[in-house]
Amino acid sequence: MFKIGGQLFAAEGPAAVRKIARLGAGIFLDLKFHDIPSTVAGAVSAAADLPGIRLINLHALGGLEMMRAATQALGRADKRSGRRAKPKLLAVTILTSLDRAAMRQVGIASWPRTRAVKLARLAGQAGLDGVVASAHEVTAIRRACGRGFLIVVPGVRPSTPTGKAKGSDNGDDQARVATPGEAIRAGADYIVVGRPITSAPDPRAATAAILEEIAQVERRRI
Repeated sequence: MFKIGGQLFAAEGPAAVRKIARLGAGIFLDLKFHDIPSTVAGAVSAAADLPGIRLINLHALGGLEMMRAATQALGRADKRSGRRAKPKLLAVTILTSLDRAAMRQVGIASWPRTRAVKLARLAGQAGLDGVVASAHEVTAIRRACGRGFLIVVPGVRPSTPTGKAKGSDNGDDQARVATPGEAIRAGADYIVVGRPITSAPDPRAATAAILEEIAQVERRRI
């Protein structure tokens, strides 16, 4: 699946979605909607009408009513289209660029894991299909929300020679990171990998190495 985020969508708009959809791959439309309920409902409805969309996200911090409005809008869009499978709607819990200190600066006085689980429960109450959360919160969210609840993990960084993921101490703006293997072992349904591929000298080799790390974890499960 390809992820289309704010940077590409701001530059190319829906044309980028249509072009990538023609390649036959699914699309994760990562625009993180966060506004009043009616505005987010309209944005979700428009996004759902684009071709190839499999995942759409919004910010859980927008609140219960905003998320419910988005869920209802997606249901109406699905009826209009008549497609067999509607896109899944995800709530972003706590951005992986935020640690506890950064959260306190914006008035969120709790640990990232505690807040992420609370927001995941709220997303489930609103009828969403899952959440976006760091690998550090996956186990707790799975325990709170159940096996059928989708968990998408960003902030994925390849292993260093020490076996750890590269994070903010390496000039990266991601604070809560994990290796591909750690995210899969924690129970992620999907992982999001951006800069480790797009900024690599050899993106194809970087992709192959990440896929091999995932395959090794899967082989150990069998």
